[in-house]
Amino acid sequence: MSAPKTAGIDCEFVEYTELFIGGRWVTPASSDIIEVVNPHDGEPVGRVPHASRADVDAAVAAAREAFDRGAWPRLPLEERLSVLMRLSEGLKARVPDMARLITRQNGSPIRWSLAAQAAAPAAMYAVAAQIARSFPFEERREGLKNPVLVRREPVGVVAAVVPWNVPEFVTSLKLGPALAAGCAVVLKPSPETPLDANLLAEVAEEAGLPAGVLSVLPAGREVSEYLVSHPGVDKVSFTGSVAAGKRVMEVAAGNLTRVTLELGGKSAALILPDADLDAAVAAITAASWTLNSGQACIALTRVLAPRSRYEEVAERLTAAVSALVVGDPLDPATQVGPMVTRRQQERNLDYLRIGLEEGATLLAGGGVPDGLAGGCYVRPTLFGDVDNSMRIAREEIFGPVVCLLPYETEDDAVRIANDSDFGLSGAVFTADQDHGIDIARRIRTGTITVNGFATEPTAPFGGYKHSGIGREMGVDGLASFLESKTIALPGR
Repeated sequence: MSAPKTAGIDCEFVEYTELFIGGRWVTPASSDIIEVVNPHDGEPVGRVPHASRADVDAAVAAAREAFDRGAWPRLPLEERLSVLMRLSEGLKARVPDMARLITRQNGSPIRWSLAAQAAAPAAMYAVAAQIARSFPFEERREGLKNPVLVRREPVGVVAAVVPWNVPEFVTSLKLGPALAAGCAVVLKPSPETPLDANLLAEVAEEAGLPAGVLSVLPAGREVSEYLVSHPGVDKVSFTGSVAAGKRVMEVAAGNLTRVTLELGGKSAALILPDADLDAAVAAITAASWTLNSGQACIALTRVLAPRSRYEEVAERLTAAVSALVVGDPLDPATQVGPMVTRRQQERNLDYLRIGLEEGATLLAGGGVPDGLAGGCYVRPTLFGDVDNSMRIAREEIFGPVVCLLPYETEDDAVRIANDSDFGLSGAVFTADQDHGIDIARRIRTGTITVNGFATEPTAPFGGYKHSGIGREMGVDGLASFLESKTIALPGR
């Protein structure tokens, strides 16, 4: 059964009239709807049903049936992985549709959407299949007293709660390994970006995902909390803000539900005195202002420059940010688009005011770009003379705002980098790679790049401190959807 839409993806307005529950498009339990608005111009781009608690009950029941009594977790691994590969191929065929849809929902520049919002998620399902093929789901260990079989079995029904900034990529980090493990998933997309999740549901249906294995429930906070607290859920995989992550952990604790939390960041980029500044500034620009218009938890938003080269770094970063193209996210020339909502725009503008009040120097940007007042835009901004005690240096702004902080010595730089409630990403720039690795070892963060900015799909991703609990991607990401069982065998 095809998805009930009143218009196609290429049209100006997309409306879904039913919810995807248990692998079928069904009439929602309530008449509530979610209106999706383009942050570039405030025009409506779509409408979907708002899932209710009754819809959550139905989705969890379908997932429990699929997991407890269905074939999915008991299929030979390659049969599950063949479905994953069909899902990957189906999404690859829809990359232009998916990219345009997400850009119209959340304002991501289209060239970034094509690569990171559409093509990368499609590839991640194939990566999950590749990792699962070589994973030791069962292994024999000799032991000290007697041999044992150690099995890794699927954790069960998973509630996957994803944010609005990179919705399909985050979904792929949860859904890919969860399906490879044999779990059933209830996916809860953000109310700001529900359209892409429904397109994913269409592709999953075409790929032959069995009944009950996937449901998609667009909803706000109250219904999301009900899902997280549901006794039929075995694991919650959540990506979002620190405040929401704390609430997820609190609610899930009532059922001792397992949680993985990928939360915020305030990542530092350490420029050492011997660094190639051209290369460093190019990497920092790509990993801050132009990384989804700064709406990324991994963005390099604290730049640490040695006092001896501070003015030179400030001059180069100011030139870089001032040259960025801000505008219509569907224009391929655009590098920085709007914030996802008016609320997010106002949050960024508040932080610009706070930065000035705290005594930081506005080196570039600030305010709303000329000619774009009708959208949710914030001019890409660089603050100089920032002290690490300032709110703009300590709190996640989640927008195109970067702080430049001077440091005196290398130890001082490491101290400043680590003086944060967060620890998700980071970078070190130096002419001596081995020394850069030594510095990287001293930074308490989940991922750090030497002379660049990267996340590796086969390596664990997650954060220290308030940046989260657990890891996604790679072997660690698959393992997070598995339980370990020991089968003791007769002694020698």
